[in-house]
Amino acid sequence: MYTLRVMVAILIMFLALVGFAGRIDASTSDLSELVWLAGSWAGTQNGVEMEELWQAPKGNTMLGLHRDVAGGRTVSFEFLRIEATPDGITYWASPQGRPATPFKLVELRGNRVVFENAKHDFPQRIIYWLSDDSALHAKIEGTIKNKPASKEWTWQRVPAED
Repeated sequence: MYTLRVMVAILIMFLALVGFAGRIDASTSDLSELVWLAGSWAGTQNGVEMEELWQAPKGNTMLGLHRDVAGGRTVSFEFLRIEATPDGITYWASPQGRPATPFKLVELRGNRVVFENAKHDFPQRIIYWLSDDSALHAKIEGTIKNKPASKEWTWQRVPAED
């Protein structure tokens, strides 16, 4: 008969295996696994035209840009960068041109990636994934005033503009 201590140890090992199966080590510095994010993406949500552009991995970086246009005017923009270093991969977000905030890679599985900065006010997590219909999705989540909050975007691949 197994003792409680042995059963707990087996359960912990099982949960660790299930939780990490198929993931790439969060300390990886290989951006090639994010090539699916590269390209020009566009969509419309609540009358707002949304664009997100990502350059392919090169020189240990992926550079990105997000822009929202409503009523013919830019209402929001963000400079983005994903950088690979010996310490791992970091997503840098600079909304409205403010100083960049880092989010460390915590999960990379297939066409889904999660970046996290638990100390940031909001968001604390940034998630991108490519769905089966080839749409690119992004979601930010975390807490605002101790309550769960999130926002999500969906884009389709479009030809790059000149």
